[in-house]
Amino acid sequence: MQTSLTRRHFLRSSTALIALPVLESLGFRRFAAAAASAPPPKRLVFLGFGWGITTESWFPDIKKPGADYALPAGLSPLARHKADFSVVQGLCNKYSNEGHWGSTMWLTGANRFAEPGQNFHNSISADQVAAAKLGLETRFASLQLNGGESAEASGHGPGLSMAWDISGKPVGGLKGPVEAFHRLFSKDSTPIEQQKAMLAQKRSVLDTVLGNARAMQKGLGTADSAKLDEYFQGIRDIETRLSKDEQWIGVPQPNAPLPQPAEGLAGREEIKVMYDIMLAAMQTDSTRVLTYRQPVSTLLTSLGIKVAPHDMSHYHSTLGEKLDASERRDLAQSELLAGFIDKLKATWEADGSRLFDNVALAYGSNIRTEHNLDNCPTLLTGGGAGIRLGQSIVAPKDTPLCNVWLTLLNGIGVNAERHGDSTGVLKQIVA
Repeated sequence: MQTSLTRRHFLRSSTALIALPVLESLGFRRFAAAAASAPPPKRLVFLGFGWGITTESWFPDIKKPGADYALPAGLSPLARHKADFSVVQGLCNKYSNEGHWGSTMWLTGANRFAEPGQNFHNSISADQVAAAKLGLETRFASLQLNGGESAEASGHGPGLSMAWDISGKPVGGLKGPVEAFHRLFSKDSTPIEQQKAMLAQKRSVLDTVLGNARAMQKGLGTADSAKLDEYFQGIRDIETRLSKDEQWIGVPQPNAPLPQPAEGLAGREEIKVMYDIMLAAMQTDSTRVLTYRQPVSTLLTSLGIKVAPHDMSHYHSTLGEKLDASERRDLAQSELLAGFIDKLKATWEADGSRLFDNVALAYGSNIRTEHNLDNCPTLLTGGGAGIRLGQSIVAPKDTPLCNVWLTLLNGIGVNAERHGDSTGVLKQIVA
């Protein structure tokens, strides 16, 4: 039996002990005690959706903030968790100006016109700021998950996921539960020496390309120099990923704590299974930072709703079936979120705390409804960032949504001074 285990292995062993207590008979009791002495890691989760919500039935009464607020109908499936989440009103990204982009700028707060002569610019997203620190000890610095439909169908706008790197470039995501499952748990049968050779070959190619790029750097104009700087940042990102791959050569991927998902899941079932995969990713400490760009169009279809998502978001124009579709969508999303919180609370860490106690989770959208970008729907839960829970909170006028992201980052131990268009932490949400 291996006796020199890292802290990461301790944590992984402790997860196995919780699932299979009989392993103590094999001599793991001493390792479990060592794992229990280490505090559980913090995790950060962002769940985003497009097309907004039903304003009249999703937000609590703005005139009655505090703990004794009446839970609105759109959040009623979350009633059993009312003491463990807070709804924050009055937030927005001040530079947002595109009513069909539910997540493009949601986690960045960037000004798309910040670069002269360009009609699109973005900056780093809050999850990637967290990943730079929380991702150092895990196989995946972060995981970006997408619904199994196009971003346009789900009202999300440009981007490969909800994540954007330090240069404001889109970070790719995994599409659907099956792809996410295989990324996390499928075993790599390639011999270790061959894996090392493949990585060395990739590094050699990178070195050659980088050398050629530097040779042509002299004499370039301002615009071309800026483009080349972006290119160099991309090379640095690839080098970082290669270093991460080298770190994990020879370390087997964990056994999956759930069966492989069925092919073709969509809508409600897809979201439910994707939540289970996110839970498994945290249980196995495969990553501590996750984003999920959720589907909406297939969710409506799975609920038997024939209204198109864009039409649904314009329910004010005719009410009727559009309003009914919007309200049913809210209920389904709230039911799914309530089930995810159930499982976070039912999953125990090595020190006896719940996974819920060590997660900071944000749920919402950059869009309120129709093309309205004010009062972004924002729900916060989990004990990982020291947020006040069980509250209806009304933020001061013109509060940037990025103030919440900055508060979450600081709460999980990422010491950022600002993020996006933030003006400081939002004291009203700090416990």
